[in-house]
Amino acid sequence: MSLLQLEQVTAIYGDTQALFGVDLSVDEGEVVALMGRNGMGKSTTIKVICRMLKNPEGQVRFAGKDISGLPSHKAARLGLGLVPEGRRCFTKLSVRENLYASARPGEWDFAKVHALFPRLEERGAQMAASLSGGEQQMLAIGRALMTNPRLLILDEATEGLAPVVRQEIWAAIKTLKENTGLSILVVDKSIRELRQIADSVVILERGKSVWSGAMDALGTEIKDQYLGI
Repeated sequence: MSLLQLEQVTAIYGDTQALFGVDLSVDEGEVVALMGRNGMGKSTTIKVICRMLKNPEGQVRFAGKDISGLPSHKAARLGLGLVPEGRRCFTKLSVRENLYASARPGEWDFAKVHALFPRLEERGAQMAASLSGGEQQMLAIGRALMTNPRLLILDEATEGLAPVVRQEIWAAIKTLKENTGLSILVVDKSIRELRQIADSVVILERGKSVWSGAMDALGTEIKDQYLGI
């Protein structure tokens, strides 16, 4: 059953059209990779899903409801958990305060987040601004999980991180897939790592869905056509 479904979604920034027809679905318990070259509309699509950008045409449904007219905070309360590009932690709050600020009742609590990222427990009293980039990314993921989402959205969660930290993040995402059944939509360029976790792929080209299918079906020809430099 589809938890999230986009059908022929368009979006406009000012006078410029950014999306020209995005089709995308995420089923319950599924991990979907949203891919494409830089500037093809991936982050714009995330903004539309999270209701930070309106879609003048097309349909956005989540948990069986049309959310096209909802403000972002009400969409979030339905179970959309966003890990935004660039992390965007509350830098003047401590690690624990960041987690507490987003906490909602449910399975995910301090203990579960600390089990996934032990470093966050170690840094609990430390200000978020003083964390390394990798620790801030762990905090951003932990903060999203504390909302107890039905869908976790990861927008370039490993970008700009050191290789060893990237592997920690990928390991955590794999743990979420294997142990929680959480639905995940992940934007990333790392095909090798995505093959370890993603069930299916949607590729965008110039603001439009141009290919979708099982991760195993993403062959060399498709990669060269839509993902190569």
